[in-house]
Amino acid sequence: MKNRTIFFVSDRTAITAETLGNSLMTQFEGVERERHVVPFVDTQARAETLVKRINDSYTVNEGRPIVFSTFTNDNLREIVAESDCIFYDLFDDYISRMESDLRQESSHEVGKSHGLIDKSSYESRIRAVNYALEYDDGAKMDRYDQADVILVGVSRTGKTPTSLFLALQYGIFTANFPITDSDLDNCSLPRAIKPHKRKLFGLTISAEQLSRIREERRPGSPYASLRTCQREVSQVEELFHMENIPFLNVTAISIEEIAAQIRLTRDLDEIHF
Repeated sequence: MKNRTIFFVSDRTAITAETLGNSLMTQFEGVERERHVVPFVDTQARAETLVKRINDSYTVNEGRPIVFSTFTNDNLREIVAESDCIFYDLFDDYISRMESDLRQESSHEVGKSHGLIDKSSYESRIRAVNYALEYDDGAKMDRYDQADVILVGVSRTGKTPTSLFLALQYGIFTANFPITDSDLDNCSLPRAIKPHKRKLFGLTISAEQLSRIREERRPGSPYASLRTCQREVSQVEELFHMENIPFLNVTAISIEEIAAQIRLTRDLDEIHF
């Protein structure tokens, strides 16, 4: 087993290289690695500086560095590919094959994957983000009729980041509402969200993980105690079952996976685009 330094590089944001590269690396466990994201390598000078940085990392680590790239500029790609590394260009590997299959040359335009190709799509996402911020944690409820989904669960189960991800990534109008001790004691849905039951989606988590998260927020408090968390998790899951609300245990899954499950369960797509 050799340690690897991993680079995610691009002549634009490097978001695609990082996302796809990380997804691929998850299939190879136990590799100790140092990761570097290097965006906007858009000149020869920057490409040559990157080559030196990659080569220098090889002298420190045992194995050749791994480079995931999404260059659209052929010249810059060739410069970086000459470094002493294992080089994967995630665009070139597919673009050349697609050009052959589609019998059409690609535009090779920089930044198209993250550009404002569809202004209405971008504006819809911004509206969804504003909605998620305004209707976070039950702060307001007057426009719940406009929500595509309302996330519910006890405190610190990831409702807010999931709401924002759904809004920013997919333009889905997402509100979230906390289930409190009084709701759990009564074993009933809060009155404010009962009329919107068909839009509800529950998030739950292991009591141990919830206790760790809460301990960071309020160390040593009853709120963070394992006993409190065990009671709340048990009661909220009982409530979800009783009210027939779909829910997901988010203990060991990412925000992206949570969002995908919500979209699948609630049949949500990029509905505002």
